[in-house]
Amino acid sequence: MTRGIKHGLVATLVGLALLWGCQQKKDTIRIATKPMTEQFILGEMLSLLIEENSDLQVKITKGVGGGTSNIHPALVKGDFDLYPEYTGTGWLVILKKDTLLPADELHAALREVYSREYGLKWLSPYGFNNAYSLAVSNDLAKKYNLKTFSDLALHPDQFTFGAEYDFYEINDGYADLCAYYNFKFKKNLDMDIGLKYEAMKSGKIDVINIFTTDGQLSKAHLTVLEDDKHFFPSYYCATVVREETLREHPELEGILEKMKGILTDSDMADMNYQVDIEHRPEREVAAEFLKKKGLLNQQLSYGK
Repeated sequence: MTRGIKHGLVATLVGLALLWGCQQKKDTIRIATKPMTEQFILGEMLSLLIEENSDLQVKITKGVGGGTSNIHPALVKGDFDLYPEYTGTGWLVILKKDTLLPADELHAALREVYSREYGLKWLSPYGFNNAYSLAVSNDLAKKYNLKTFSDLALHPDQFTFGAEYDFYEINDGYADLCAYYNFKFKKNLDMDIGLKYEAMKSGKIDVINIFTTDGQLSKAHLTVLEDDKHFFPSYYCATVVREETLREHPELEGILEKMKGILTDSDMADMNYQVDIEHRPEREVAAEFLKKKGLLNQQLSYGK
């Protein structure tokens, strides 16, 4: 074989290898998640749906440090293709807005600005709202007929409030909440986030701040009160995806939209409980839920 033929063959093989490598990269959808159980489960759901309904490969990077602040620029840059995000976070952290909008208007505004400024698309919300709220024991709710935040305000100096330290320090935290609803608690305590539910169970506190999809909330026998004057922003979760990725894989949007409206707050809280408290694998919990919704093959095992 002559040197020229050898060089030509080598060049061809190198070119094919590069083309194959690019194709592999192009055909792998890269999902990022924040460092929290809920996001791990959602990442697995998205991965399972893509794998079930396409020939695309999926790589999940779980628990990206810094969450939104690091995932968003990486998404814009092209290091990731998509991730689950919350409307309130996108609005307050990425767009740095300080005026809240109703949930439907908020999602529409995010879609418009993200597309124009970042080339990213907000898909339909999954259905649940991982927002701040307040909770009381079922017995206390029944005794005082507590259903809303405003109901709580009708009983000044009767209840002890408990929350983690950060809640007292953040903007729109404890002080602003009390001023907004005219709350007057008998006492307020700060405690480790992992001890709040135990403190409620022991009767040390009467009212706690919660996230509406907390895993422990699922089995805690608490009544979540309605934020009837809408103090806290909404945090509906949805997929944020690169528009370039959707152009490269036009089948992908329809697959991702299978998540539209399938999750309630209690659904998400229950799955968080299964992973956090019962120590079940995230992928197993995700697959089980999607099977119940008829979105995965009932006969197949999807691994851990």
